[in-house]
Amino acid sequence: MLIERRRFGKLAAAGAVAGVAGAARADTKPFTIGFGMALTGSLAPNGKSALLGMQIWEEDINARGGLLGRPVKLVYYDDASTPSNVPGLYTKLLDVDKVDIVTSGYATNMIAPAMPVVMQHQRTFFALLGLAVNSEFHYPRYFSITPTGGPNPKRAFSDAFFAVAMEQNPKPRTLAITGADAEFPRNALDGVRATAKELKLKIVYDKTYPPNTADYTPVVRAVAATNPDIYFSASYPADTVGIIRAAHEVGFKPKMFGGGMVGLQATAIKTQLGPLLNGIITYDFWLPWAGFATDEGRALIKKYQTRSAAAGVDLLGYYMPPFGYAMLQVVEQTVKATGGTDDDKLAEYARKTTFKTVAGDIKFNPDGEWAESQVMAVQFQGVSGNGVDQFREPKTEVILWPKKYATGKIVYPYDPSK
Repeated sequence: MLIERRRFGKLAAAGAVAGVAGAARADTKPFTIGFGMALTGSLAPNGKSALLGMQIWEEDINARGGLLGRPVKLVYYDDASTPSNVPGLYTKLLDVDKVDIVTSGYATNMIAPAMPVVMQHQRTFFALLGLAVNSEFHYPRYFSITPTGGPNPKRAFSDAFFAVAMEQNPKPRTLAITGADAEFPRNALDGVRATAKELKLKIVYDKTYPPNTADYTPVVRAVAATNPDIYFSASYPADTVGIIRAAHEVGFKPKMFGGGMVGLQATAIKTQLGPLLNGIITYDFWLPWAGFATDEGRALIKKYQTRSAAAGVDLLGYYMPPFGYAMLQVVEQTVKATGGTDDDKLAEYARKTTFKTVAGDIKFNPDGEWAESQVMAVQFQGVSGNGVDQFREPKTEVILWPKKYATGKIVYPYDPSK
């Protein structure tokens, strides 16, 4: 009988210990943040770079004790740069993984197909570099970490490019525009058309091409035949490279060339194209030599660059990491301030708050875009060879606009030899 009592005592004690351990494990269940990300396919160079920036934030916050006393875990799946993959991934994140917070991966074309799923679940949605995605939905729980903003984000994407154009003498009069038949180019070109009308620029060419186009020579020849003063391309990385190579092949030299060429912010594409970049004017969102760049942002890039080569991602990381990290800083500050993950409280706080981030201060307008745009117009100048180190210097990527951040003067008209 004594043996039985002792055995029962031991079992009870063991059960109590197990219960405490179980409670501890429950208390330390990871705080999950879920998203899809372009880790393969045409958008992967930017997607993988963004992911490393987000993983650095994950490490940093866990070193500080996590979020709400719980370790943070990023839960992500490869969307393969394919919009049709996105709804299924977000259904899994929300219905199966039941993530605490949902964010987007990279790119307008990937954010747009996630929106209906997120809206159906009535979740607060933090999005990464999407151009005017909410202009059609007007979803009150959407918040975009994208430097386009103000009352018309579609126009904000190209405002700097046209501000530079209209300062030239004589002023350009004609404009040609192209883009893939997809979400991002459509939004960007909507903005361009509105600006052209206001500036009384005559559009002499305005056509889209299939997203899977392989040969851009016919596209560029057709544009060149109209002899425009300005050529504005709204393109993703693959078509950006194809268009630039085709322009050099056919000798297309408008007075201004570029505009909305995604990909020219990526180090691998810069080194691939080398001197073919000279004279191109396009947008950028963050550079370490920009006047608005913070010490915290530069410190992040320094940390990122110690790991980029081994991770096989963009070596310099000027484009994606500051915004991937900043998006999660917005998540962090919102969750801490509201004390949980109630979507009503998260959205209410995000709407009224100015966030301090590595990408600068962020405040949202009623549609979840930035209250003020922060888009630069930059020109590639003096690029020689295909080495990476030249792109660490301000002289090869000259900021033209906004004027208060300008680091040099324009080469005009477009001259690919300079």
